[in-house]
Amino acid sequence: MLEEIKQDAQERMQKSLGALAGAFAKIRTGRAHPGILDGLTVDYYGTTTPLNQVANITVEDSRTLAIVPWEKPMVSVVEKAILKSDLGLNPATSGDKIRLPMPALTEENRRDLTKIAKSEAENARVAIRNIRRDANADLKDLLKEKEITEDEERKGTDDIQKLTDAKIKEIEDSLVTKESDLMEI
Repeated sequence: MLEEIKQDAQERMQKSLGALAGAFAKIRTGRAHPGILDGLTVDYYGTTTPLNQVANITVEDSRTLAIVPWEKPMVSVVEKAILKSDLGLNPATSGDKIRLPMPALTEENRRDLTKIAKSEAENARVAIRNIRRDANADLKDLLKEKEITEDEERKGTDDIQKLTDAKIKEIEDSLVTKESDLMEI
């Protein structure tokens, strides 16, 4: 029973770290990365469809993405979707290929993006702590029902705390890496 609670907490914390990595991928660093367009959807014959399902997205060079829609009529639809998004990118179309240059980030933009990254990291920390609270509550319930002893409950709580500390350290490391990427010129 103790192992199941620890395993569940471990899996949920790992998912929180995965969500943080996804959030960090969407914060652009000035380098071209297809993940920047992950949240973008286009109208594909009346259906809202993710961009990566109607076009091939590749990195042309360190500051340019190349988008090639699978159908020629989709070029203008994809271009409009990029312009309407809050990404602040200006596509350049040539035939059936859309080039998406990444503008250089100003110092102010870098600071704003760093604040966003810190906010995302704090959200992940809160999620980890909530998972710890849930696991500790489960342990207390088992103790009340006399399914485990006080020593087992204390050991389980200590193990959950060690797991929490390790995951929060991973969040801190990810944040430091992202901040250094953002502030790099």
